[in-house]
Amino acid sequence: MILLRRLLGDVLRRQRQRQGRTLREVSAAARVSLGYLSEVERGQKEASSELLSAICDALDVRMSEVMREVSDELSLAELAAMAALSEDGLLRPVLEPVPLPAPGDRMSSITPKAAAVDVVAA
Repeated sequence: MILLRRLLGDVLRRQRQRQGRTLREVSAAARVSLGYLSEVERGQKEASSELLSAICDALDVRMSEVMREVSDELSLAELAAMAALSEDGLLRPVLEPVPLPAPGDRMSSITPKAAAVDVVAA
């Protein structure tokens, strides 16, 4: 089983180590106990959104950046788990059958609708 708290802890630890900072420095800046931060980094404690925000602020990194990295790691872990489940260890695409029209049936034409997306800069 893939534990999200472990992946999050790994990402937070790497962020801290990239900056050459100690647990003590980050825990003081985030106003969280050193022991608790250590448990979060080791994946032993779940970080609340408030705590995660404080840690990200202390590390001067956007929470979205941390979550994106966690998401990427989760995707890789899921792929590795799927590969381990296959007999030969190779990943294969999963294709779903597509129903074919019966002879003489007319295919309806599908007109794609244009999608409008508003982008707002923060």
